[in-house]
Amino acid sequence: MNELDLLMATSLGLGLAAASGFRVFIPPFIYGLSLRFEMLPIPIPTTGISEWMASDIGLIILGAAMIIEILGYYIPWIDNLLDTIASPAAIFAGIMMMSSTLSDSNPAIQWGASIIAGGGASGTIQIGTVATRAISTTTTGGLGNPIVSTIEAGACIVCTILAILLPIVALILVILLVGYSGKQVKNKIYSNSSKSVDVN
Repeated sequence: MNELDLLMATSLGLGLAAASGFRVFIPPFIYGLSLRFEMLPIPIPTTGISEWMASDIGLIILGAAMIIEILGYYIPWIDNLLDTIASPAAIFAGIMMMSSTLSDSNPAIQWGASIIAGGGASGTIQIGTVATRAISTTTTGGLGNPIVSTIEAGACIVCTILAILLPIVALILVILLVGYSGKQVKNKIYSNSSKSVDVN
């Protein structure tokens, strides 16, 4: 893998990992379809997890899980329960997505970048979505959560398609999204600490 391919694969992986922070199953499903129909900007070896995602059974399982996940986020209070499950799952999905795109590189680079960058990007964005949903639940009693869910699912689809078609643009978007999510988390922590000080 030359330097340009490595940059493209890293950008693709980070874009897919970030999208996994919004929804766990949409990115691997779309990525699996892209692998199946050879629509990626660089050649990715279809071995291991990539081979499974592009297989008939992989696409059926990921497609079914994607539909259940999308619908579940439209049910008030269930969406908060899904966030509890999705938080660790999003980090795992981010690691797997990035490791899949870097499967042709040195294993130290593949897994180091996947765990730190892939898991970090998906985890940060997932925490940001949890904070946003918590604010929505508190201020609207959960009635505003379907709007938040629609925006998140849309952002996930856009981020995934951008990662596949324009990986470098997706990389820039990931940097902006991680920055925004980090700011949301910081505001949430600051808000909670201010409340605890007021109580004391």
